[in-house]
Amino acid sequence: MLSASVTIDPAFVVGPVRPRTFGSFVEHLGRSVYTGLHDPGHPTADADGFRGDVVELTRELGVSTVRYPGGNFVSGYRWEDGIGPVEQRPRRLDLAWHSTEPNLVGVDEFMRWCARTGVEPMMAVNLGTRGVQEALDLLEYCNVPGGTKWSDLRRANGAEDPYRIKMWCLGNELDGPWQIGHKTAYEYGRLAAETARAMRMVDPDLELVVCGSSGSQISTFGEWEHTVLTEAYEHVDHISAHAYYWEEDGDLASFLASAVDMDHFVDSVAATADAVRAAGKHTKRIHVSFDEWNVWYQKRAESRPPSGDDWPVAPVLLEDRYNVADAVVVGNLLISLLRHTDRVHAASLAQLVNVIAPIMTEPGGRSWRQTTFHPFALTARHAAGDVLRLAVDAPVQETAKFGAVPVLDAVATHDAGTGAVVLLAVNRSLTDDVALDVDLRGFPGLRVAEALTLSNPDHTWSATADDATSVLPRPNTTAKVSDDRAHVDLPPVSWSMIRLERI
Repeated sequence: MLSASVTIDPAFVVGPVRPRTFGSFVEHLGRSVYTGLHDPGHPTADADGFRGDVVELTRELGVSTVRYPGGNFVSGYRWEDGIGPVEQRPRRLDLAWHSTEPNLVGVDEFMRWCARTGVEPMMAVNLGTRGVQEALDLLEYCNVPGGTKWSDLRRANGAEDPYRIKMWCLGNELDGPWQIGHKTAYEYGRLAAETARAMRMVDPDLELVVCGSSGSQISTFGEWEHTVLTEAYEHVDHISAHAYYWEEDGDLASFLASAVDMDHFVDSVAATADAVRAAGKHTKRIHVSFDEWNVWYQKRAESRPPSGDDWPVAPVLLEDRYNVADAVVVGNLLISLLRHTDRVHAASLAQLVNVIAPIMTEPGGRSWRQTTFHPFALTARHAAGDVLRLAVDAPVQETAKFGAVPVLDAVATHDAGTGAVVLLAVNRSLTDDVALDVDLRGFPGLRVAEALTLSNPDHTWSATADDATSVLPRPNTTAKVSDDRAHVDLPPVSWSMIRLERI
């Protein structure tokens, strides 16, 4: 057994736990919307055709925001296709995913789903094939009370009150050559600045997200952020970051250390934004919207879209079935996001249903929780108050991608109102338990209220509709507190949540 220690002190505050850290993402891709969110024939479907079981699972997951409608899809999307009488809406080719978009769900349906589910919408505009005017039209439709063409059309379509959407994404991944309307950093920066400036003429209080890099391995990473922000800094509030991770060629050790790359990503983007701030003599600070992140096995067959003359509606795409190791990595990525709460002000787990998602559905049938559902739901439920900077002392293990990395990674939150401390920890070791000692002298009088660990001797185990409860995090009976020190044993390849309360 390996030994590690953590010191938690209330004086070392990183920043508040931000509800928007627990956002998600819904794109018109595969079965994310159709037979995922929207399934009119399902026994739980509402008047709009949205599945009630998915609404309940979304609430249980603790999702705060949902980014919509893409993703790559938005770079070719005509939002007007999705409003008005459903039977009159056109069917369109979706070039991003080689599918047919029936437009059965659009802005108004999505906004009603948000209201029912209790999530904040995060709307994306098309800056791939469209530009400033189309973004302004959508903003007018959504946010202007009435008396204009688009706002009156919204009212005629049944939404008397404006939606007042606060957060808007200025396009998607336009650094990527796979993107419809791919642009250079200067081209995109100018377009984003012009769009942002015009949108603020309608509503100066919007929060605007400019596109950052779609991965830290992209050749333009860093340079893209610098150029885009040089053009758009004064007009935007956040810059996006996107990252996906997967186990390659059996290299589990490197995969379990994926948060090392996320840490590097956030630190690099923040440093670049601050450099532009200094050079431009700006006063405000740009923050990071990590609005796509997850485990995604991009080389699997289900990640490849159809081709040729076949343009199906809602094909099975990107339906990864997640195992225990995948869930541990998702839990560790959440630790990284929380650890950077001073700079990461929003994040979106990509995606919510069926497509690389914690929630899976059968058309007309069952829904269930994947392994990755649990660390997200528990973190969203229990992390509260302030994020604390920890002193961690742990042995290291060698990885092919990242060199020597600590076997233990952790973050803690402290709710000053209740006095509760929540410790989130992962054991990245492939073979060894970790005996973790926690110095709690800064929080006298705490006891273990709950300790849960997600692990399995077979870390390749995946949940199905028939046995989805088999990987529920189990009580960790080794957790105890004595003389203002806590102790817990963490099995290999595991994620744990320990909640401590005042006696």
